Amino acid sequence: MTAQPPLLDLNADLGEGFGDWSMGEDEAMLDVVTTANIACGGHAGDPRTMRAAVRACRERGVVLTAHVAYPDLQGFGRRFLDITPADLTDQLIVQVGALQAMAHAEGTAVQGIKPHGALYTAIASHESQAAAVVRALVELGGELPLVAAPGAVVVELALEAGIEVVLEGFADRAYLADGTLTPRSRPGAVLTDPAAVAAQARSIAIERGVRTAEGSWVELPVRTLCLHGDTPGAVALARAVRSRLETAGVRLEAAL
Repeated sequence: MTAQPPLLDLNADLGEGFGDWSMGEDEAMLDVVTTANIACGGHAGDPRTMRAAVRACRERGVVLTAHVAYPDLQGFGRRFLDITPADLTDQLIVQVGALQAMAHAEGTAVQGIKPHGALYTAIASHESQAAAVVRALVELGGELPLVAAPGAVVVELALEAGIEVVLEGFADRAYLADGTLTPRSRPGAVLTDPAAVAAQARSIAIERGVRTAEGSWVELPVRTLCLHGDTPGAVALARAVRSRLETAGVRLEAAL
């Protein structure tokens, strides 16, 4: 029996503008990825930006998820906020609801949620905030899958609550030996060389893991691979990744 080629979703964090301020090249990224995580008011994103991103996804057949975050426009959602679990749950419900309404207006639908930045990092180990995220998903109907990192506390809580989980890896971020991402404050945390990013993407897709800078091996049994839209040269990186994966025989298909 012939083995099936590896299957992977390419996702990118997009729609991260606000008002007259824009970030990244969303249109070009959408020609490469299979899923787009759209900012919905927490760290970025206003109604006009959300509508434009949602419409572009619909026109290209790209799956969209709600890129939820701490309510922290000033810090772009990359600062930990010690807010109460109840407030966090309500924030996420409002953010997802806003994007769902805009998607409905554009004739499409939100297919899942992916936490952003500091919230994504926090729910890997912060049990009460992880539970607040799961509670939001349950109260939203329990049908939206959660995109999360392998080994994160939120993964177990979500599965216990009957929430589908899609495990995610990162092509353009360095990993530590414990499987977490290298903090952005450290040198080399963000990979910007197209060859290195493409090689890491292939390693995750084919070998199901990555080699850290220290030489240790980290297993990453993931279904989706993230490319940050705000990484320097993001479009070139995304194209290099897609080309390398297709050359390696990887099938690219949305996970949601």
